[in-house]
Amino acid sequence: MVYSPEQLCDVEAIKDVAKRYSQGVDRLDLEKLKSAYWPDGTDEHGSFKGNAHQFAEFCMTGHVKWRSTSHCIFNHSINLNADGFHATGEVYNVSYLFQKDAAVLDTWHGRYLDEYEKRGDEWRIMHRVCVHEGTKSEPITSMEIDSSGFRQGSSDRNT
Repeated sequence: MVYSPEQLCDVEAIKDVAKRYSQGVDRLDLEKLKSAYWPDGTDEHGSFKGNAHQFAEFCMTGHVKWRSTSHCIFNHSINLNADGFHATGEVYNVSYLFQKDAAVLDTWHGRYLDEYEKRGDEWRIMHRVCVHEGTKSEPITSMEIDSSGFRQGSSDRNT
């Protein structure tokens, strides 16, 4: 498909929304996470189904059991609607979740099925469905490098 310059800007703006979501949840940054959703948006995320801003608040307590997380997103396909104000997307996700109280790495595999809406010049998620493909937990073993000089994963969290 050939995109106009405006459509290319829309696609990049939507990709930025997905990045803000990942950074917000990984850094436990409530305002950044909320900025990915419209206030009247919704999220279906396993045990949580409801308002997206309430989901963001839920994440601030639900993710503290991990000392750090890395939501890695890729294969982001976006379909712009002809009206210029709506789009759908699918984002593949692998999340690495380091348990806070044990030397265990939880790995989550799944996808986000998104409906986006543009209001004014801004795109955000209107509805997200989180699809779970599988999980795995495994003990963390040390590499043969001295990592003690690096900042640790939770050093830039807002908690």
